[in-house]
Amino acid sequence: MELPTHILLMYGYLLLFAWVLVEQLGVPLPATPILLAAGALSAEGRISFPLALFASMIGAVLADSTWFLVGRRYGHHVLRLLCKLSLEPTTCVRRTQDSFARRRGAMLLFAKFIPGLGLLAPPVAGQNGMSLAPFLLFDAIGGGLWVTALLLCGRLFGDLIKRNPGLLHWVTRFSGVLLLLAVVGFFLGRLYRRRAVLAKLAAARLEPQELKRQLDAGEQVYIVDLRHPLELLPDPFTLPGALHLSPDALAARHEEIPRDRDVVLYCTCPSEATSAKVAMSLHKLGIQRVRPLRGGFDEWKRLGFPLDPVAPELTTIQPAS
Repeated sequence: MELPTHILLMYGYLLLFAWVLVEQLGVPLPATPILLAAGALSAEGRISFPLALFASMIGAVLADSTWFLVGRRYGHHVLRLLCKLSLEPTTCVRRTQDSFARRRGAMLLFAKFIPGLGLLAPPVAGQNGMSLAPFLLFDAIGGGLWVTALLLCGRLFGDLIKRNPGLLHWVTRFSGVLLLLAVVGFFLGRLYRRRAVLAKLAAARLEPQELKRQLDAGEQVYIVDLRHPLELLPDPFTLPGALHLSPDALAARHEEIPRDRDVVLYCTCPSEATSAKVAMSLHKLGIQRVRPLRGGFDEWKRLGFPLDPVAPELTTIQPAS
């Protein structure tokens, strides 16, 4: 607690604003310890709780608004970048898009409490055409709830220290080591899971040129488009003959999948992450000839290979207001 307390007393509310802003922009610099320390200092009257709340909220909303505008302009390209930064790209795009499709603006109320979702929610909202005013309203409420929860936890801890001063000595001695071990363990675990997924993916994926050769030769290939419906709005095309199915729908209909030909999966996730995860699930169901398409839809389109327009009903999602 000594280091955050010393920094906070020196730079005050400007530090809270800047630290939260930087973290919410995607820099892996956790704001939680600073907010907890600010809450503890507010219990001693050395920091104003309302001003700490206000400064932190402004930083969070400013960062989220930046990602909202970037998402509105650049769509799923920025989501792919953010998923790479998250160290766990396997489900992050689809999980965020599914949450937004179900809850729209209400997702912003709790997004910051779910690891990975807080960073992706603003650009997804922008990509889906949500208006700026409702976004700011929901985001400000959600950011306020998140900051308030952390400040209150810190304030409660500060009250405990006032009642038992010896607790501060124990925390000062061990909290730094425990925090460091927790952060290192968290990142190592994420990296291990990501490497395991990518290793299995690399052994099975299919080159776009090979798929094009198979199609030109008239070979029977079962192609599945795993992209989220929101991703079809700016790019309403699919590979020739592809079926558009969600991962859950594909797993539910696994008995319909032919076993005598290649099953090619594609998405727009970093490193074909969604395709890799679905491929592993189908392997467990006894479907062995499953092959994620290297580069997914974006690589196929970049190479100038033929595309089919999607069915109109797949592009009728209405923008949030």
